[in-house]
Amino acid sequence: MKAIEIRNPATLESIQLGELEKPEPDHGEICVRVRACSLNFHDYAVATGLMPVDDGRIPMSDGAGEVTAIGTGVDLFGVGDKVMSTFFPQWSGGPVLASSTIGIPGDHVDGFAAEYVCMPATAFTSIPVGYSLQEAATLPCAALTAWRALFVENKVQAGDWILTQGTGGVSVFALQFAKSVGARVIATSSSSEKLKRLEELGADHVINYKENPEWGAEVMKLTGGRGVDEVVEVGGPGTLPQSIAATRVGGHISLIGVLTGWGGEMPTFEILLKNIRISGITVGSREHQFDMVNALETADFRPIIDSTFPLEKIADALAYQGAQKHFGKVCLSM
Repeated sequence: MKAIEIRNPATLESIQLGELEKPEPDHGEICVRVRACSLNFHDYAVATGLMPVDDGRIPMSDGAGEVTAIGTGVDLFGVGDKVMSTFFPQWSGGPVLASSTIGIPGDHVDGFAAEYVCMPATAFTSIPVGYSLQEAATLPCAALTAWRALFVENKVQAGDWILTQGTGGVSVFALQFAKSVGARVIATSSSSEKLKRLEELGADHVINYKENPEWGAEVMKLTGGRGVDEVVEVGGPGTLPQSIAATRVGGHISLIGVLTGWGGEMPTFEILLKNIRISGITVGSREHQFDMVNALETADFRPIIDSTFPLEKIADALAYQGAQKHFGKVCLSM
């Protein structure tokens, strides 16, 4: 089978397309013919060496495909079923533990940039009814992260104010989820073209953060001096101070991304003064994914797919994502 391998020192130029032996399922495993993957910042970090992995690691945490074989002891799926991956195969449900976050595909173990994968059946869920495999491949990381931010760590409902940042997968899914329950959304971007597209998706207000670097104050004006109930924070230290300024007293910030760096100063006094709750969020559990799938089957939106690259063009896809040119999700097809 064809598979992508990360060769150390990891760079986009050192990614290799190789020929590996097709795997066979062990006890408790299923074999999946992978048809699609979607890119996340995590995959970019692995491919560029920001997150070191073993030499020869097969990347990509998100994948969807058809079950082609099942090992002994498997009763969750049958041959021909359409399935999608889980980001944390060890986190079935309940509170997150250190042991829950090991075994990430494409990082701790081989991932989905291959024609076939064999993994425990519990590392997968069914896909939403009516979804294509490409659409399903966009869900396990980005969509589930947005779902957990809005509906697990917070209880977003109609009339709430939500702030999203940029036009990557998590932010676009957060906008779509928020509008699906009647919440109001303020979205930021540095691109006038992308801001227009955010409005077309339902954003109630948009802010160009380059033209208005003190956008936290602008958010307060737009909400009548109240502030937002939920911030989907993907920027990290470079945007967190403005997010805190934009949050209402007693509001919640879902700290998800580190696009502006790994660490920095934080206005702790304002957090205390406003009684803001900040949750660090890395995707979610298999139980969360089941809940999200059920909700998506009755939702009136579908994933926004920016572009699709063939597997062998994975370096081009990652470079495109790294340049932040995309709106929504970038996918690979096999």
